[in-house]
Amino acid sequence: MSTTTTEPGTEEPAPERKFTFPSALTVLAIVTVAVWLLAFLVPPGAYDRNDKGAPVQGSYHRVPDDQSFVDRLNDLFLAPVNGLYGVQDTESGQVGPDLVGELYGSAGVFLFVLAIGAFITVVFATGALDRGIGRLAHRLRERGAMLIAGVMVVFSVLGTVEGFAEETLGFYGLIVPLMLALGYDRMTAVGAIILGAGVGVLCSTVNPFATGVASSAADISLGDGIVLRFAMWLVLTAVTVAYVIRYARRVQQDPERSLSGFLPGDRDGAAAEQSGEVPELTGLHKAILVVVALVFAFMIFSVVPWSSALTGDADAQPYGFELGWSFPQLAALFLCAAVLVGLVARMGEQRLSSTVIQGAADFISPALVIVLARGVTVIMNNSRITDTVLHSIEGVVKGTSSGLFAVIVFLVNLPLAFLIPSTSGHATLAMPILAPLADFADVPRSVVVTAWAAASGWMNLWVPTTAVTIGGVALAKVGYDRYLRFVWPLLAILFVLICGFVAVGAAIT
Repeated sequence: MSTTTTEPGTEEPAPERKFTFPSALTVLAIVTVAVWLLAFLVPPGAYDRNDKGAPVQGSYHRVPDDQSFVDRLNDLFLAPVNGLYGVQDTESGQVGPDLVGELYGSAGVFLFVLAIGAFITVVFATGALDRGIGRLAHRLRERGAMLIAGVMVVFSVLGTVEGFAEETLGFYGLIVPLMLALGYDRMTAVGAIILGAGVGVLCSTVNPFATGVASSAADISLGDGIVLRFAMWLVLTAVTVAYVIRYARRVQQDPERSLSGFLPGDRDGAAAEQSGEVPELTGLHKAILVVVALVFAFMIFSVVPWSSALTGDADAQPYGFELGWSFPQLAALFLCAAVLVGLVARMGEQRLSSTVIQGAADFISPALVIVLARGVTVIMNNSRITDTVLHSIEGVVKGTSSGLFAVIVFLVNLPLAFLIPSTSGHATLAMPILAPLADFADVPRSVVVTAWAAASGWMNLWVPTTAVTIGGVALAKVGYDRYLRFVWPLLAILFVLICGFVAVGAAIT
């Protein structure tokens, strides 16, 4: 047995502690306390409201502060509870768990997040989605550009429909060796995966975790603004795919131009052996993929206001076939869909039940983030400072063109997206303030939702506070600094395109 000794008068240096950015839950807890303290300094005020509940521009006035310190302390204590199922009194406007009125909390969104978490987990447990993407990659292995485009488009579709992000971490083991076998580098795989799914999330057409939560907080339908977001998705996805393919071809022609470099064994043919035949899709897997596609297609159909989308008139009479579903119906849809997929896959009662429970458990974190963020708005509502904050920004909005207003909303949300990486938490916290500003600027609230989603998605393509980015480059064994060198020109291009889209969208709607 050996021992180590230190000379007299010397001490071993203390281990160096590295700063770790706090989680979204911790950030929101800090924000909750900060807003509660701020409410002591900001004077309460209110706007007059029209028949639709929107604030009337220029009608702001101060109101007496009738909250005692005990009342404020109670609001802080009950903030998470009110964020879940607080009820807003129809006369006083106060929110509390034992009042009578309309539900103010995010119970519907909370349950929906758990339901879609259960559905996604059941789908992945069948292996159908993993194998389906694997088969696509294998069939296109001799057509590199088409393979890159195929993988990115599939990921982008999943991103814009259901927020496919963290799920991409499981595909690096398949995509990286395949790209190396085709003569590309590790950065190509990183670009195809992170940027493919990321640009889809950036242009979230019906993504429930981004556009869905934001639309709910803005008090509009999930389908409002879908035409603008779909046009953005088409253009931005095409630009992103072209960017990655251009880089991949450059590396294939001249490996010295690779930004990631090559590790030992990357180019000696070993990767080609790893990209051999993948398991075939069974009839059962194909059936499950069909069910998944039908579920998401039906979700899109159920939330789109077809009469408004097709006529361009926001007040158009709904068609007879429109369902007008919202979060309660969608939560029920995905719970039933999870059971249906389990039955089709013949998972058995025990396995299906445990998988549904595990899926809901895995998604409890984003669900709690939504609750905490909603709790912050309850504090602002009960202390009656929300309208005061609106009034302070009203002067900035007043006199600006609708296009400039939409660009400002995009820019304002960039730092917020860095501080709150969770899209759902960011939406729940920011939208109650941003949405009424759209009424002042005579801009549809759906444009604000689109600008917000674009800001959140743009930031999450590169900030180190997201597990998708930092985890992805680690799995691909690519330096984060090199990834930033690779992605910054695309970020600049997307930035300009987003500003153009939201400005035009605000001007023509």
